[in-house]
Amino acid sequence: MQGVLDHLDYLKKLGVNGIYFCPIFKAHSNHKYDTIDYLQVDPDFGDKDLFAKVVNEAHARGMKVMLDAVFNHLGDHSMQWQDVVKNGPSSRFASWFHINEYPVEPYRNPAKGEGNPQFDTFAFEKHMPKLNTANPEVQDFLLEIATYWVKYFDIDAWRLDVANEVDHHFWKRFHKAVTDIKPDFYIVGEVWHSARPWLNGDEFTGVMNYPYTLQIEDHFFKHKLTALQMTRRLTDQLMKYRDSTNAAMMNMLDSHDTARILTVANGDQDLALQALTFEFMQKGSPCIYYGTEMGMTGGNDPDCRKPMDWSKEDGPVWQRVHQLIKFRLDHDETFGKGTIQLRVTENGLIEVIREEKESIHAYFNTTNEPVEISCADTFSQDYENNQLAPKGFVISVQ
Repeated sequence: MQGVLDHLDYLKKLGVNGIYFCPIFKAHSNHKYDTIDYLQVDPDFGDKDLFAKVVNEAHARGMKVMLDAVFNHLGDHSMQWQDVVKNGPSSRFASWFHINEYPVEPYRNPAKGEGNPQFDTFAFEKHMPKLNTANPEVQDFLLEIATYWVKYFDIDAWRLDVANEVDHHFWKRFHKAVTDIKPDFYIVGEVWHSARPWLNGDEFTGVMNYPYTLQIEDHFFKHKLTALQMTRRLTDQLMKYRDSTNAAMMNMLDSHDTARILTVANGDQDLALQALTFEFMQKGSPCIYYGTEMGMTGGNDPDCRKPMDWSKEDGPVWQRVHQLIKFRLDHDETFGKGTIQLRVTENGLIEVIREEKESIHAYFNTTNEPVEISCADTFSQDYENNQLAPKGFVISVQ
């Protein structure tokens, strides 16, 4: 956390206006998704005084702060679960979990052919027993945590881990509790499929937009979809949600749960930046995973969670990403409120049209040949003499 504090000016220079932290609470593992105590900052990261300073200094630079709420499950080193291990069905916390049989240890993992598990977990992970979020006691416990970090540390958003596995009634109470404190509070659910049941205004503001991400990857990187198929599917995806919801979606091409885009792009930096630019032209809030601006690589978890590589700051890739972020910020009203149209031109280019008080036309060449196009060049890659090269793009503001 001290490292984040030390680099807030760097983030400001890059153009970042929001920071998403993976879990910071006291936990046993390296990844911290097995919470021991939600009211303590893990000593590996610092303490609450340091976190308060991070939030205050981020706010002073116009940045919002989002924390990760791991409310689907607790860690097996937590006081509550250890009481269940010790006292079995007589534990006051027995009803806090989904327990099928006692004793709860040693855990039988059905994924390993060990029979039926004694209790429900996240992904058959014995260190993460699933909470019974329909239990009013559990709800009250989690709401105390949710509001604590808003009231006393002034955080601006929660990202909700495994949000689709948590009781709807709880998320409605959660929404009211945090927005009563901060009406513009941002709530992002982790839902990997259609999230319409959670997006009716009384649960989440938006979700991590994985269905959108996968369509982009399947065209730009994996070539499973044609340009026309991708634009049609993205348009269908936009039609599933209200305009206000689409504007609040968290869009990303990689995260702590996926391989990094440069690795998915087989090390082709032009291709990675082309896809990243396409993402930035969409409705929603674009999110850059740390190190993308440095051209970091990494396979699936845990390789995607490597330490930040600071050696390429201000280098060519950094400059291009910074220019992209600046372009988005300079046209914030159009990207935030404007309409969107996706189409494929007669010569095979993907065109994104964003309109508000101005009109932004972005063209992307995902074919294998240069394509001729004449337009004003506000921002581009591999565009010269009216020729847009493969992996190139050109953006025109009218």
